Amino acid sequence: MLETIWFLLWGVLWAVYFVLDGYDLGIGTLVPFLGKSDTDRRVMFNAMGPFWDGNEVWLITAGGVTFAAFPKAYAVMFSGLYTPLMLLLFALIVRGVSLEFRHQVDSPAWRRVWDWGATIGSFLPALLLGVAFANIFMGLPLDENGVFQGNLLTLLNPYGLAGGVLFVLLFVMHGALWLTIKSEGDLQQRAAGLARKLWPVLVALIGVFVVLTVIYTNLLANYLLNPLMLVLLAIPVLALVLMRQQIGKQHWWTAWGLSAALIAGLTLFGVVGLYPALLPSSISPDYSITIANAASSTLTLSIMLGVTLVFIPIVAAYQFWLYRTFSHKVTEKELAQDGAY
Repeated sequence: MLETIWFLLWGVLWAVYFVLDGYDLGIGTLVPFLGKSDTDRRVMFNAMGPFWDGNEVWLITAGGVTFAAFPKAYAVMFSGLYTPLMLLLFALIVRGVSLEFRHQVDSPAWRRVWDWGATIGSFLPALLLGVAFANIFMGLPLDENGVFQGNLLTLLNPYGLAGGVLFVLLFVMHGALWLTIKSEGDLQQRAAGLARKLWPVLVALIGVFVVLTVIYTNLLANYLLNPLMLVLLAIPVLALVLMRQQIGKQHWWTAWGLSAALIAGLTLFGVVGLYPALLPSSISPDYSITIANAASSTLTLSIMLGVTLVFIPIVAAYQFWLYRTFSHKVTEKELAQDGAY
């Protein structure tokens, strides 16, 4: 029972991370396309300025839960996926450095370098996360000892690449909608126009990814055993349909919330489809890393659950306060402040 609770918590924490850091990664990716002037780019960076580092706390939390609750899964993941995870880490470092360094020297060339650093440091994590999770959904080539029998090119298969492109597009849409909330004038109109154009592309790509999921994975097996669980699929489907309606009405907060529901719903649909496996093996189901053979002791899981139930709500409450405090638009007055990017 405890293993199942932690499995679900593991999935929820990844979903929360994708929702919160997703729009940051999306905005960073969009800088060369929507940032027509230095003021536009500053608005984009300040739109995520108070939030981006706090959002990454959920990545650490998701990784920490994997390490503490399922140490074997953590060991296999960080050995088998060592190269993409290190690329992810370096890209996130570059993004953080770029945000803090771009305003330190009053030089267009200097700012241009760090703007591209922020873009690459945003696009690459989105792509890598999508590739990694698509491969997990499909199954990794793990042998009986949990050793990854492949390399980086093994992960760059059609399904993995489709997952990477899907994550990039989801996050770009999420970021564009966040910009409609935080910006005004021409930048807001460009972000809104991009969101409208991206929606049909996103619908088509999700359709393709679902077809590939049926072909390449066994995710639907759990749902066929218990069709009532297909209700989970209603969350992303409804979110996707209603999001277009809210974009048309220019209800930006609602549209962004539906985008968040879409990302979370797709993530949880995939995670629940994995159960009870954490890292399924494509070589043999007997070699899969599951909640049974990867979990920590019952005592450890019990103590951790108590700690989690205390501190996760505290972190969530703090972030709620942060978002409420900085929910206003980024204006020229705010850009003139010393702490602005």
